[in-house]
Amino acid sequence: MDTGSALPAPGGPIRIYRMSPDSAGPRERLLLDDGPGPETCAERGFLDLTELLERRGKPTNLADLFEIGWLDREHLQRALDEEGESDGLRRVQVECVDGVPVGTGLPLLPCEVGKILCLGKNFRAHAEEFGEEVPTEPLFFNKLPETLVPHGAEVCVPGWYQDRFDHEAEVAAVIGWGGRDISTSDAMDHIAGYTVANDLTARTMQGADRKLGHPWMRAKNMEGACPLGPAFVPRDYLDVNTLDVTCHVNGELRQEASTSDWVVGLPEAIATLSRHLTLHPGDIILTGTPSGVGPLNDGDEVLCTVSGIGALKTTIQRMPAVQVTP
Repeated sequence: MDTGSALPAPGGPIRIYRMSPDSAGPRERLLLDDGPGPETCAERGFLDLTELLERRGKPTNLADLFEIGWLDREHLQRALDEEGESDGLRRVQVECVDGVPVGTGLPLLPCEVGKILCLGKNFRAHAEEFGEEVPTEPLFFNKLPETLVPHGAEVCVPGWYQDRFDHEAEVAAVIGWGGRDISTSDAMDHIAGYTVANDLTARTMQGADRKLGHPWMRAKNMEGACPLGPAFVPRDYLDVNTLDVTCHVNGELRQEASTSDWVVGLPEAIATLSRHLTLHPGDIILTGTPSGVGPLNDGDEVLCTVSGIGALKTTIQRMPAVQVTP
């Protein structure tokens, strides 16, 4: 339904949702939320970003837009201003639940993500809750792209694993411009934008592997162990250094901190990573989780929230115990 044209306020929030086919039409679409907050999005409607991009001969998926730099404020805001002046912007209404359009998919598909790199123990209090020291240099591990699931997903913990399975709310930074040996002064230019992640972790398994000196690979990569979304916010529309990160489980506050408390800032993290490997558009960096991580039970609803981006909802299903045959 067309509800008229309007422009985002200069400097105001911008949230982009990737809508799965059949949720906003027969094919995937990008919708842009330009409002002051998600609570009134259903009444306000969304700008049809896909229609705008097609009219201008631009790619219609985020990964390709990263590579041409079109989501930088200089390009995006100019296009929105010009479309507004020509009355070319169209608003559409879609059903929303808790401020999120129904049918919202992953901001990036697994096939568009080369790697997920995770910064460990990046909040001092999180290291302390496990009786550990903050690393003397940035500590990274990885999750695989196939662990990605969207907002609203149900994550099933297999029956052969009956031990502790934890939530970890995090800011996820998405690489838009690749490179190697990136300097800290140039690092933020390589970021396309941000979303919310939940670094789900098989904690008991991780602890056992840590004692043996083994990598954390299996503990971090169960199926569905990286919920991501619901919105993508372009870099220039958010100050990543002043964001509040929280996690609620069944309405109970479990985690709460500010990105101003990071041990390692994003520029340093990017510089460190790019000394060891090449970063590519679509790569994702998880920036660390606050203290308060804890176990999840069958039926738990997990809400990971980052101010300025939104709230990522996941439901946990714990499968009945099964005997594993060696």
